[in-house]
Amino acid sequence: MNQKMFLSHQMAPSLLASMPLVKMYVFAIWFTQLPQSSPNSNVVWVGNRDQPVNGKRSSLSLLRSGNLILSDAGQRNVWSSDTSSSWPTRLTLNDNGNLVLYEIRSQESNVIWQSFDFPTDTLLPGQQLMNDTQLVASRSDTNLSSGFYKLFFDDNNVLRLLYHRFDVSSVYWPAPWMLSFEAGRSANNSSRVAVLDSLGSFISTDNYRFTTSDYEVSTQRKLKIDPDGNLRVYSLQQNDQWFVSWQAIADSCHVHGICGVNSMCKYDHSINKRKCSCLPGYRVKNHSDWSYGCEPKFEFLCGQNFLKLPSVEFYGNDHVYKLNISFKNCKDLCIQDCECKVFQHTFGEDIGLFRCYIKRTLVSGINSPIFRGTTYLRLPKSSTPSFLEEEESSLDSGDVCFVKLERASEHDNSFVKFLLWFSIAVGVLEVLCICLIWCSLIRPTKDSDANQQVYNFLSPFRFRKFTYPELKQATKGFREEIGRGAGGIVYKGVLSDQRVAAIKKLTGNNVGGKQEEGEFMAEVSIIGRLNHMNLIEMWGYCAEGKHRLLVYEYMENGSLADNLKSNTLDWTKRYNIALGTARVLAYLHEECLEWILHCDIKPQNILLDSNYQPKVADFGLSKLRNRNDQNSQSFSMIRGTRGYMAPEWVFNLPITSKVDVYSYGIVVLEMMTGRSSMTMEVHSDDGEETQNVRLVTWVREKKKKTTSEEGSSSLCWVEQIIDPAIGSEYEAEKRKMETLASVALKCVMEDKEARPTMSQVVEMLQSHEDNAS
Repeated sequence: MNQKMFLSHQMAPSLLASMPLVKMYVFAIWFTQLPQSSPNSNVVWVGNRDQPVNGKRSSLSLLRSGNLILSDAGQRNVWSSDTSSSWPTRLTLNDNGNLVLYEIRSQESNVIWQSFDFPTDTLLPGQQLMNDTQLVASRSDTNLSSGFYKLFFDDNNVLRLLYHRFDVSSVYWPAPWMLSFEAGRSANNSSRVAVLDSLGSFISTDNYRFTTSDYEVSTQRKLKIDPDGNLRVYSLQQNDQWFVSWQAIADSCHVHGICGVNSMCKYDHSINKRKCSCLPGYRVKNHSDWSYGCEPKFEFLCGQNFLKLPSVEFYGNDHVYKLNISFKNCKDLCIQDCECKVFQHTFGEDIGLFRCYIKRTLVSGINSPIFRGTTYLRLPKSSTPSFLEEEESSLDSGDVCFVKLERASEHDNSFVKFLLWFSIAVGVLEVLCICLIWCSLIRPTKDSDANQQVYNFLSPFRFRKFTYPELKQATKGFREEIGRGAGGIVYKGVLSDQRVAAIKKLTGNNVGGKQEEGEFMAEVSIIGRLNHMNLIEMWGYCAEGKHRLLVYEYMENGSLADNLKSNTLDWTKRYNIALGTARVLAYLHEECLEWILHCDIKPQNILLDSNYQPKVADFGLSKLRNRNDQNSQSFSMIRGTRGYMAPEWVFNLPITSKVDVYSYGIVVLEMMTGRSSMTMEVHSDDGEETQNVRLVTWVREKKKKTTSEEGSSSLCWVEQIIDPAIGSEYEAEKRKMETLASVALKCVMEDKEARPTMSQVVEMLQSHEDNAS
């Protein structure tokens, strides 16, 4: 094998298509002596894919300490092997494509780091994919930064493909509606290893196997997850061209998110190409990259017109799912929700009932004759034929885009040409002016500052990096304090765009020096990608010197704690808050690729928006954990607030997501009873004695005493604990109240194994709603 280490240029990951291209470079390993028409197709490993260097005064150094470092201008370290050795070291690129750092001892050489342990988007023959590694697709064929598709072993030891982008995350291979054994996979294995051999045979410990179409032919091969989300094996032909000798998904439209939001994918089997098209009334955002999807041509004003789209399905992201419901009632559910974009009403032949789906987010749209259902698209009242015209594009496996252009008359063409040349002239003039201003303001001696500004601008996150003076000005010198906790102080501020924000200034253990900035930025990037309707939205951050600040949306109605004290919440609001909080905790625990524990669920950290919908806040930067390490005892200190902490913290037991379940149960009991979770004084029946008891103990005693006295009257004990501020308004929903109280008691069991998961809590609460409807 002839392979080489090199610095390859790519487009900076955050540049918009309308901006001048900036060349950035990455440290990579590639195949040599192959056609260079598309050099990135030969790349098999990248070290700094998400932190490219500018190519000037960049250096790769093997230090005497045994650490391999890639530095950018100004000696800014952007990538490192994080190794050390007191012995001499040697860096070698082996014939199998593995870059190995050896420690040279007297009689032997020990491997202290190798690129095979840190794959990017490619596996070479003999390279293993294991429980602590994953393949992540590149953003595009010309952009090697991390994209939206991943190959990994899940918690059940099954090899899967995942679509993960900002507000959505879904598995699409094997088919998500199939159980593991139905897909020929086995979860009854304790190891997670997958490998492709040199002859074209792939084997995985979950019992998944395949052989390439050229099996046993001696040639170079690579297993790669492509930017389009498909997993393919490429073999090298005698003409030195790559060809696909195996692929996981025949119909690429079944790759989730392939055409972006508000779009449909249709696969033409005759030419083996997929076609992306915007929904009627929508237009494409970026003609060169369909992953950006489409945007509406109209203002979404809660219209009541619906366009019928036969054989169109949007998989997943169901905001509401109802069984045994009429078409009219399904449509009314969408009309009543101004954020509803489509509804789908289909007959489930497997259960013999009608299904209703209400969707606010439209991703993974497929137009296929195999799908027998119908989707109804919400549009404004007046929808003209030209307004409903779709924008289409055909894409092959390489994501080449052909944009459909409207045919125009000669007169129109002349006018369009004039506008085109005029726009180009204005654009060139603007670029020249910007360059002149840039050169006049930036001195040559400030190269490092200029490079830093470029990196700030090219931040891969979807939110903004603020400067400390900006946030100081926004808060008027951190004057108006609106919250305080162990992690920091929260101030109210007004940003430069007039948005009201909550700005949290981290203190104590949350603030570190420069050596901790990389860890802070990595964790901020993960939190910034989270998106849930019941999760506080993060707008930006500040990491400047010793200052660490987080910028969030501001909640008009304050915290749940404030509202419980002021008795402003009726029964319906309290129930919806409990359900919304359960949903977002289930999202953090089980739906995110990263395993996130809150560790401090309490009324002060549940904020309420203008509609009294809950928004969980303050889930912290230090509680992110690898999913494979859920039973880790790596928490160095007790976290949480007295009265809401699970027994595991006190008895030094392994910390799992069940600590949040316990805290959630306490919060629900507080909402129902109006009492504090801390010790409270209770009078005896004769009024002569008083005793201090915990809230959980008091509720359990009420249930035990009342049910023993009343016999079969299971609702009476709930009435004994209900907050008097609610009054008698709950009479029509006693069963719903009993369900919530019973769920809360299950959540506060001392034995964590007896507690339900948050997804089970959501199912119990939602099943009651479905039965009621």
